[in-house]
Amino acid sequence: MESAVAQVDTIRLKDKRLNTSALKPGMRQYLVYFQMPQSPKTLRYWFWLRNTQVQKSNGESVFVTTQNWYGSDTASYRSVYSVNRVSDFSPVYHSETVGGKNKSFNWSADKVTGADTVAANTQKNFVMSYTDPCFNWNLDIETFEMLPLAAGKIFVINFYDAGLGNPNYVKYTVIGSEEIRTYDNQKIDCWKLYTESDFKGQRATQTFWISKKGHEFLKEEDVFPGGYRYKIKMPAMAVDLLPRFTGK
Repeated sequence: MESAVAQVDTIRLKDKRLNTSALKPGMRQYLVYFQMPQSPKTLRYWFWLRNTQVQKSNGESVFVTTQNWYGSDTASYRSVYSVNRVSDFSPVYHSETVGGKNKSFNWSADKVTGADTVAANTQKNFVMSYTDPCFNWNLDIETFEMLPLAAGKIFVINFYDAGLGNPNYVKYTVIGSEEIRTYDNQKIDCWKLYTESDFKGQRATQTFWISKKGHEFLKEEDVFPGGYRYKIKMPAMAVDLLPRFTGK
């Protein structure tokens, strides 16, 4: 799927290749659903809320991104809180609660450590050292919106999913562009970003549609052994669910 003259861009924190001005503050909501062909009468759903705001921390501007994932039962709920510098999107802090268990991390240029000030942190003693600073893989959607996408480009991004394995350079290829239809049959021209990975010893793929004009992550289609996963960005008119859940 790659051109012989494809340009490979390595996205490292020190190079400041991400266009952080393209990441617009505000709420993003996604319908996420799973299709398993062996179960032709059912779908599995999640509804994701991802809210990014610019705030001040220790005198510098940071992106604060919160995620709330809602499913069909309380066991599927998860919440995530991440802090990144506005200057280069370098991670500062990451915390997530899944199944009632919290893991929280302080993030620096040479290591990730468990946040010992978070009482319920199950990863309080965690330490991962490295020589090459990495991006937070939990914020891949936001990262893609800041990439300098163009025809024929290949990106390798140093991602890390805090607490799991080691940082890893992941390859993403711009495989072309496509117009997708939205409300009132409007057409939006998008770059298609593609990656492959190993899923339990078998091949899995992900394709992402990111608008050329607004750098919006609009759609994703994942293919893995036995099924598919889709993510669709909801329109701005989608109701903000959080105030009715939290009373704030």
